[in-house]
Amino acid sequence: MKRRHFLRQTVSAAVCAVGASVLSIPTVTLAAKQEKARQLGLKITDVRTFVMDAGGDENYVFVKIYTNQGLTGLGEATLPSKALTVSHAILEHKRYLVGQDPAEIERHWQAMFRGPRYRGGPIMMSAISAIDIALWDIFGKALELPVWQLLGGKARDRVRVYPKPGWGSSPDEMGELWLAAKEKGWTAGKSGFYKPEGGVMRQDKALADSVARVRAIRAAVGDDFDICIDLHGKPTTAFAVEFCRQVEDYRPYFVEEATQAEDLGELRHLRTHTRVPLATGERLFTKYAFGEICAEHLVDYVQPDAIHCGGITEMRKIAALADTFRIEVLPHNPNSRVCTFASLHFCAATPNATLLEISGSERDKWDDLFFGAAVEYRNGFAELPDKPGLGIDLDESVAAKSPYVEKDWHGPRFEDGAIADR
Repeated sequence: MKRRHFLRQTVSAAVCAVGASVLSIPTVTLAAKQEKARQLGLKITDVRTFVMDAGGDENYVFVKIYTNQGLTGLGEATLPSKALTVSHAILEHKRYLVGQDPAEIERHWQAMFRGPRYRGGPIMMSAISAIDIALWDIFGKALELPVWQLLGGKARDRVRVYPKPGWGSSPDEMGELWLAAKEKGWTAGKSGFYKPEGGVMRQDKALADSVARVRAIRAAVGDDFDICIDLHGKPTTAFAVEFCRQVEDYRPYFVEEATQAEDLGELRHLRTHTRVPLATGERLFTKYAFGEICAEHLVDYVQPDAIHCGGITEMRKIAALADTFRIEVLPHNPNSRVCTFASLHFCAATPNATLLEISGSERDKWDDLFFGAAVEYRNGFAELPDKPGLGIDLDESVAAKSPYVEKDWHGPRFEDGAIADR
């Protein structure tokens, strides 16, 4: 018994010694920084929104949260055609947030979500998402750590990403654009398909044209490039089934939003009639909307959007839920670089977050807006941000030069004049 006790003690001591040699520096450093953050006595002093013209038919919506120690946090809530509404929804939380400790992120999330009684939906969840992201940014800056390190550290060394190579005026031209993307080092791409013609949606023509374009892309890029297809929920149920059947042989990586988000029965129907991998989630909010979809394996990939689904806090819960059913998370991200940075931190620390959309906001024209902060891309992958917090900030003076512009958000119509989905 004594010998057994001695061996147990010896092994335990050895394990502790090895653990200490490996973990002593980061553990002490993290503990010291947590204590430093506590001693700062951080309190939120102000909440401001910045709504600015993003070009095209979009306006960006940003939020900055200010503290008594000079640390600020940046978040985003860009939502098509609802920029001013979302901005006001963010500011409705100011009276709750001012005076609070910004590090109590989960508590604040619950307060904003549960407190008003009426909860969920695109406006409220986009507002909460922006604030949540900004709070993570402050927390990372307070601890002098990138957000991904606060989320548990690296699950991967870099994040695979995909751009939008372009549409082109014909299937062959589209194939050329995608081949050019491959030659630049990208390994996957995505486009919206099933487009109206002159603002008029004709289901049969959209079907034929979209299938021809998928065929042309596959012929151009070969077998070693992933084709991601976004239908934006525009086909009818019958046309969604027919489209998926016709593109099966071209092996798309996924077909996104072939059905509308409101009708799980339609998604179940499609699931039983096609072999193509399915994806959805950009218009779903909180873990509750993803529960049944994941439990029934109705899709292969879920696509929560960090600036709409509930921020980094809620997206982590969605990912854990999806992982329970071996479903991967491919974050939706057609937004500004703020959402891109937030999504990168999430993907870096999340094992089943395997592919990230990047948007047109990567253009050089936005460098000044973000003080030059940009993601580094190499051979189809994004390098992880290494600066404290998100690693990106907003130049308020540059934002002021592109004020909000009212945009036309009208979608297409059917041939008889009825409203079609955008």
